[in-house]
Amino acid sequence: MRILSLLKQNGRMTASEISKKVNLSIPAVSERIRKLEEGRIIEGYTIRINREKLNFKLLAMIFVNIGKSAFIPSFREEIAAFHEVLECHHIAGEYDYLLKVLVEDTKALEYFLSDKLKKIKGVEKSSTIIILSTLKEDRNRIG
Repeated sequence: MRILSLLKQNGRMTASEISKKVNLSIPAVSERIRKLEEGRIIEGYTIRINREKLNFKLLAMIFVNIGKSAFIPSFREEIAAFHEVLECHHIAGEYDYLLKVLVEDTKALEYFLSDKLKKIKGVEKSSTIIILSTLKEDRNRIG
């Protein structure tokens, strides 16, 4: 768990650096990391991008209802192809899906809603919430 925690903080940390922090030899750390990768506990390494510096300043959550279950497979396929959609979750409750969407501004959000989302066959209703600020965003909770 300590190795995972360190890699979560810095995915580029070397086995040598990790070994010093967890009091294990470099080969022992390397072997544990290899086993974590082989066991698919570590699925990949990535970077965190400053969205605002790339001019993506509007983050929104969109609740979506699909009219008939027959439309679900095509909805899933189409929604997964949109680069604006960071996450898509099938949820319980009043709505069927929750989307996390990142766009440049309100004009881009309007385009996404009107010209992309609502044109998907079966999309019956949506409700959009604009994120004003993010206090915590963590993809991998461990420990």
